Amino acid sequence: MNDRDKQLREAAYKEVEKHKATVEEDPFRLGYHLMPPVGLLNDPNGFIQFNGVYHLFYQWNPFSTGHGAKFWGHYTSEDLVHWEHHEIALAPSDWFDKNGCYSGSAIEHDGKMYLFYTGNVKDENNQRESYQVLVESRDGYTFEKKGVVVELPDDYTAHFRDPKVWKHGEYYYMVVGAQSKELTGKVALLRSIDLYEWEHLGAIAGADMGSLEDFGYMWECPDLFELDGEDVFIFSPQGIEADGILYNNIYQAGYFIGKMDYENVRYNHGEFIEMDRGFEFYAPQTTLDDKGRRILFGWLGIPEEREEDHPTIEHKWIHAMTLPRELRVRDGKLLQLPVDELKKLRRDEVSYPDVVLNETEQAFVGIEGERLEFELELEKQPSGPITIELRNHASIIYSPENKRFTLSRISFVDGKTIEERHCQLEELRNFRVFLDSSTIEIFINDGEEVFTARIYPDIEEKSITFKSGQAASVQLRGWMLY
Repeated sequence: MNDRDKQLREAAYKEVEKHKATVEEDPFRLGYHLMPPVGLLNDPNGFIQFNGVYHLFYQWNPFSTGHGAKFWGHYTSEDLVHWEHHEIALAPSDWFDKNGCYSGSAIEHDGKMYLFYTGNVKDENNQRESYQVLVESRDGYTFEKKGVVVELPDDYTAHFRDPKVWKHGEYYYMVVGAQSKELTGKVALLRSIDLYEWEHLGAIAGADMGSLEDFGYMWECPDLFELDGEDVFIFSPQGIEADGILYNNIYQAGYFIGKMDYENVRYNHGEFIEMDRGFEFYAPQTTLDDKGRRILFGWLGIPEEREEDHPTIEHKWIHAMTLPRELRVRDGKLLQLPVDELKKLRRDEVSYPDVVLNETEQAFVGIEGERLEFELELEKQPSGPITIELRNHASIIYSPENKRFTLSRISFVDGKTIEERHCQLEELRNFRVFLDSSTIEIFINDGEEVFTARIYPDIEEKSITFKSGQAASVQLRGWMLY
């Protein structure tokens, strides 16, 4: 650790202490989601289970609620529910990362944890440079930067970042999100036998490759893995135009399902599908745990999406992580389910097995408040629209006539405008809702569709009501969450 590293860490810890009371006084501070102790949190990084412990690193700017020279913050958990925050893992203290330790991943090899990240550098003319950097750790808590292992290949601009590393056969592989010199989004593939020396094999997917035409000017946060007999590629493209109810956020996060052809260096895939239909979801990253599960965390935020208007900024912090989600593939679609361990948060269960919803708003004892989970199951398809009003601030609506599921909220920008996000849904069988103080996550039809968003209702407003345009028989269960 050099002197610059020590200085940066000390300055960051002082910011935490300086603003601790202000941060903790925020009524929108979350109960069971991961947040920064101060400042800005963004992408999940280095998600791995190492020696039986889940490690989740994250992009962190402790000095501001805006983006800047990022650190890597560090959380650990033994059960994906109870988390401990640790000392800073990485600080932007070297020539190859002086303007930020950008996103990356982790892998275990020979009993050690290896981290890979992008070192972001701006030269004296404010021109970007990018380097892929290797870090080693014997215990998962202390980290040694080993330096640059990948320099920028000739085929790309300096927007070349977010390495994700895995092993296939005898080789290690790395995908890196990239922008071609034609200013189109690509994903690059590299190969190594020892994690130190890397060979650039070329782009495996991107604009004007295979059946894909122009698809944005940059692909961020790539993640390629095998699941249920398919090769799933998750990434976050930038520069996609809105198309009806699709792609309505400034940037997207989604996936392809296909097959990785390692011999011919090509990923053959189907259509792009958005992973989350809500307002705030970006830069997801996965890992494989010792139970054989593919688990995902996403950033509960989006870059440049009215970030300066979030009310938490008044309390010196912004953004959070999603709940951990288990992934599965079924019928060519990626499913997302809250991990089973989250049931540990439940208390005070209530059950309403025979409810008939009608045009009159109904409330149910035990299904109200700011931190809770509830699930609704339909006995048959509804004839009229079902509407759930959440704390007089957000609404969940399913229209069987239009076969459309909608999440609406009052904008946090002006406190007046109604904003909506939608997905097409042929039938509604069930959904689970997780509410925290200022977040909502909705899992529909056992994870076929997901909506994630920040919401900022009146602190005193706790009510949740249900109604239906035509009589609808449903079952309701709910829990308060710790």
